[in-house]
Amino acid sequence: MKISGRNKLEATVKEIVKGTVMAKIVMDYKGTELVAAITIDSVADLDLVPGDKVTALVKATEMEVLK
Repeated sequence: MKISGRNKLEATVKEIVKGTVMAKIVMDYKGTELVAAITIDSVADLDLVPGDKVTALVKATEMEVLK
């Protein structure tokens, strides 16, 4: 599969919080917490569980920085 995301971060899933339609995926990247929002269908399709090694793709148009 070809992807356009250039920023690929190897991370570990710490927590999955499922809502009705969306899920919050909390990941650890070298001691920094990353959070992504994906559909619960995607969680099932990827068979995600805490402890999984994943690659987080970051597109600048989808980035939010908080301080």
